[in-house]
Amino acid sequence: MTPEDLAAVMSLMVAPGRGRRGSPDEVLRHFGATDGKALGLSLLRDAVDHEDGLDVEMALIVCATFGFTMGHLDLLVRLAWAGWHHKHEDVVAALGQLRAPAAVDALYHAAWWVPDYLDFDESRALAVKAIWALGGTPGDKAEQALAELVGAEDEIVREAARAQLDGSGRLREVRQLHLRECGDRQLVLLRGRVGRVCLFRTTPQGSVQRERAAREA
Repeated sequence: MTPEDLAAVMSLMVAPGRGRRGSPDEVLRHFGATDGKALGLSLLRDAVDHEDGLDVEMALIVCATFGFTMGHLDLLVRLAWAGWHHKHEDVVAALGQLRAPAAVDALYHAAWWVPDYLDFDESRALAVKAIWALGGTPGDKAEQALAELVGAEDEIVREAARAQLDGSGRLREVRQLHLRECGDRQLVLLRGRVGRVCLFRTTPQGSVQRERAAREA
């Protein structure tokens, strides 16, 4: 984006006590556009193609102003996995608005992953937002992802997933099936409502790692 483009987009940001400096219509006129959703999608695609973190931030402001559509889904999923920008929280929040089952893997990844720039964040805000998004996503795959996150080592992640399951009454259906000693490890199986089995490895240090997931015979 040019400096003029950046200034136009930043005018959409709400300043405390002052509101926006610009208006959506003014931004559309600046870019010579009539469709704000299409403009946001175009800016986001260009930012992703060039792997430009600042342009991603600006494009997401435009998208948030005019709205996200399913046309944004692929780009948002790519951004959820990408390590070259710093807007993962905004990305997973947008995916939460779309409520698309196709985004479950990306959201699950975001719930486990701590980017280097968020290493300071003990509140695990990215993970919590990703888990909220999973909680609003329909389908068995999202439910299964939450069931696996209940076994996370991190208490914040574990309790956020538990809250999403409990809020819909699904926690009662995610139960421990089997626990047995295997030398210096334990294998814990969790089953969700659809009968899917998740196998986790509990290491000697006490951390829980997903080993495999398969549908129960």
